[in-house]
Amino acid sequence: MPITVTPTGAALGAQIAGVDLRHISDADFAAVHRAWLDHQVLLFRGQTLNDDDMIAFSRRFGELDFAPIQENGRRFVEGHPEIYVVSNVIENGVAIGSLGAGEAVWHTDMSYLDDPPKASMLYAIEIPPAGGNTGFTNMYRAHEALPDSLKRRIAGRRVKHDGTYNSGGYVRQGVTPTDDPREAPGTYHPIVCTHPETGQKCLYLGRRRNAYIEGLDLSESEGLLDEVWQHATRDELTWYNTWRVGDVVLWDNRCTMHRRDPFDESSRRIMHRTQMKGEARPVA
Repeated sequence: MPITVTPTGAALGAQIAGVDLRHISDADFAAVHRAWLDHQVLLFRGQTLNDDDMIAFSRRFGELDFAPIQENGRRFVEGHPEIYVVSNVIENGVAIGSLGAGEAVWHTDMSYLDDPPKASMLYAIEIPPAGGNTGFTNMYRAHEALPDSLKRRIAGRRVKHDGTYNSGGYVRQGVTPTDDPREAPGTYHPIVCTHPETGQKCLYLGRRRNAYIEGLDLSESEGLLDEVWQHATRDELTWYNTWRVGDVVLWDNRCTMHRRDPFDESSRRIMHRTQMKGEARPVA
């Protein structure tokens, strides 16, 4: 069966059919990689992967990050340090994963690092009967859609990407929380970046909480960030995946943001995630 690429019809995303990620030829991988750059987010349905399979396919994109430490102090799946568990499930009184059942706000994965990951991949093992959908927003189009006056106000500026909280609102391991963005741990990156592979301009915002635009008064920074975020997260710039067991979603962390809808905490949701290392700091 030949590989097919079917765009979602939304602002970003495409579904890939005709490929088993456990056994993918070089030619099919080249087509997948091209589709990933063209559509930013790819959905593969009906996959049957173990952790070794997931790691092997992810490595086709480059070196992998080790999973970050979870809120419960655990770091990774035993024997597979590249696997991060996203789950609300409690076993023997201990959470097996991270982020719980609440909303995960719009964010870019681990953008508080000097060299953030370039890609992330999420595999659905168990899903709740409702909720927990994941949305993505197109940061190329977000930049293009900004009014000229707003583009001029952010031109050449850098934003601080907060390292205090993760996307579920939990304090990161070993961090003392503060809600003053000027004092919070984090890294400055250009608000407008150039994608290193496509050469296109895009917004690079990270997370709204504790963000701060370098060189501005706090109130001015807050107001400008509110304007930019309002434009960047409009519905017409987004696509949402309603998860099925066996779904694999791969996204380009450099030109998208994503979020998660909350779901009933009495339901079970288990996802495994890998991250591909970034190859350079984001640049304007």
